[in-house]
Amino acid sequence: MSLIDKAKNFLGFDIKEDKYALVDDPIFGKVAKAKAPDKWVRTTCGYCGVGCGMYIGVKDGNAVYSKGDPLHPVNMGTLCPKGLSEHEMVRADSRVPAPLIRKNGTLTPSGWDEAFSKVSAEFKRIQNEHGKGAVAVISTGQLLTEEFYALGKFVQLGLGTNNYDGNTTLCMASAVMGYKQTFGSDGPTGSYEDFSKADVILLIGANIADNHPILKLHIAKNKKMTGKKPTIIVVDPRKSKTSQMADIFVPLKPRSDLALLNGLCYIIMEQGWEDEKFIKERTNGYKAFRKHIMNNYPPQEVAHITGIDVKELYNLAKIYATADAAMSAWTMGVNQSSIGTDTVSAICNLALITGNLGREGASPMSITGQCNAMGTREFGFTSSIPGYRNYASAQDRKAFADIIGVPEEIIPTKRGYAYPQIIDAINRGEIKALWVVATNPLVSYPDQNGLREALKKLDLLVVQDAFLSDTAEIADVVFAAATWSEKEGCYTNSERRCNYAKRAIDPLGTTKSDLDIVLEFSKYFDGVHEMLFKELSTPEDLFNEIKKVSKGQLCDYSGMSYALIEELGGIQWPCNEKAPKGTKRLYSEEMPCSTPDGKANLLPVDWQPLSEMQCKGLPLMLNTGRTVEQFHTRTKTGTIGILDNLAPEAWVDLSPKDAAKLKVKSGDRIAISGTRGRVEDVIVKVSETVREGNIFVPFHFNEQLINAVTIPEFDPKSFEPNYKQCAVQLHSAAVPEGIVYEEVEISGYLEGVKVYEEEVLEEEKVESTKK
Repeated sequence: MSLIDKAKNFLGFDIKEDKYALVDDPIFGKVAKAKAPDKWVRTTCGYCGVGCGMYIGVKDGNAVYSKGDPLHPVNMGTLCPKGLSEHEMVRADSRVPAPLIRKNGTLTPSGWDEAFSKVSAEFKRIQNEHGKGAVAVISTGQLLTEEFYALGKFVQLGLGTNNYDGNTTLCMASAVMGYKQTFGSDGPTGSYEDFSKADVILLIGANIADNHPILKLHIAKNKKMTGKKPTIIVVDPRKSKTSQMADIFVPLKPRSDLALLNGLCYIIMEQGWEDEKFIKERTNGYKAFRKHIMNNYPPQEVAHITGIDVKELYNLAKIYATADAAMSAWTMGVNQSSIGTDTVSAICNLALITGNLGREGASPMSITGQCNAMGTREFGFTSSIPGYRNYASAQDRKAFADIIGVPEEIIPTKRGYAYPQIIDAINRGEIKALWVVATNPLVSYPDQNGLREALKKLDLLVVQDAFLSDTAEIADVVFAAATWSEKEGCYTNSERRCNYAKRAIDPLGTTKSDLDIVLEFSKYFDGVHEMLFKELSTPEDLFNEIKKVSKGQLCDYSGMSYALIEELGGIQWPCNEKAPKGTKRLYSEEMPCSTPDGKANLLPVDWQPLSEMQCKGLPLMLNTGRTVEQFHTRTKTGTIGILDNLAPEAWVDLSPKDAAKLKVKSGDRIAISGTRGRVEDVIVKVSETVREGNIFVPFHFNEQLINAVTIPEFDPKSFEPNYKQCAVQLHSAAVPEGIVYEEVEISGYLEGVKVYEEEVLEEEKVESTKK
């Protein structure tokens, strides 16, 4: 009997399937008779950061349909395959319907008091013996904002450990840090409306057709809104689905995006296409920035690094710089790099020197990965004090403490360990207990060798999840959580739109919402509940405190209410007395940046080659990514039949020339190896989407675990992993030793690296002489 079946027997219930037969529904037309809803509940999708509005069809207390909300401004009634089938994961067989405790080596269903008592006793013991920081927490991007706020408040102020981070560090941390160093604060600057009003749309490292397909609707509206078709530029090493909608596809070499952006800035300033008035009035640092770019990024050198012809570089620069309104958007292809933070600032530099900020159709805008990655950034208490306050600021600490009525001295004075630092600290023996909330690092984390060694060393691993994930399976205790449709609160999407997600059905078994888990668990620590949550018992209670905490800050929620959010189809912050229905764009002429003088910073940032390059033994460059049918580590989408049938396992996109060298064809199986690990039995997909010497593999799958191969390298500013590029070898039955290349075949990229290294050495020599 499976563990899930044991839990169902423990609770005395089972999940039953309804039969299908079509009947007419007064709202949504043909639906299945046995599943014809008793009611429709308006809500928000719980997958990616687009933030689509939708309806949940409910029958006999179960979620039986998902339909797009035709009145919602984000998706206008349309949903992607994941959203259309979202209801099917709610009662999936992999749901954990009751808490689990490992007894005699086996996870066993239990009651909540037993689970809370065991974990609280262990946390207290460990903290008494090893210090407060010996307990660490890794959270997610998929809780509701009210839950993030409660969890962070409890962990940081109640448990007293600042070793707390979210798995948003694996996807959005570079965007956060890039925004901070350019504008003085986190916060996407634009709006989805900008896609429909821009003259030029630059998509860089953003395969929206697979990852955020609803955004294509906003681009499709552009001609109707502006009267002319926009010029769409797609920059990507891979010929992705998104490249098919491009007017100009820029197939740059992997890891060269920052050099490309600096090269475009060079040409714009060389040709006099910059916006001098905007630069003078709205930016700082132009003189140093210009000198840096003109000294280091002439077009010929950028062409060496990127593989893009000099003539095409000039063409791209002119199109972007001479547009009335140019929008740039990016996602994981930029963020998931060890130079991701500076690449984000390079995108912002390009926008700033051309005056593309704070206007319709003119903004540099990140596209968020998870449904509420923004919520944890704003109020999750990980990289900042809620409301975008600074740990290091005594004024910010006092202001926050006064608002929530706690002693100022319990507010942390600095950020604790980030996600990868937590794993390293476990391996050093510094952290003894780990609480993992709604994330699955045994598939998603890049350094799988280091992670698995670390988890073995823990005294206690607690996993809080709605599903029996790979990580939950090895836990000592599992807190059984409710999931989407079983709880209520808010998600904030990529354009800062706070959306309301309603509870439609009761939680499964004895599961609790993540908020209720935190509130109940806090009662097991003397005085903590009374100090932090005495008058907070519902999501709306927490939301009202969030409004107080955010008032007057950039991420101002003070003018919002659940009723108004639902009425307007979401509200973009800041929302306050000055902007009672929200704000579409940040940093217009009327809105200063969050810097001391209100101006944006032009930053001299540098391209750096990857530390691990292609060579004869590892001649191919691996790129990892996503597919439209699956989400993250498939704890949700892997339970849904239609999505699993469409993409049941990982594959490798392989160029025809590389396939010929390996003597394989589409449908054959190969192995992928690197210096850190090897993945067997990956199906081949011969494709023109990748160039010779490059491969692509989606990361979602635990059996073909590509993150066992990816490089354990992180951005030093954001701590975001470098998922996107590493050197690998392929092995087939016909050619087990793998592909062999002559060095000349990859010398174009190596030549660019050589030029860069020579320049660095020359600069160091000059500096040494000066000293």
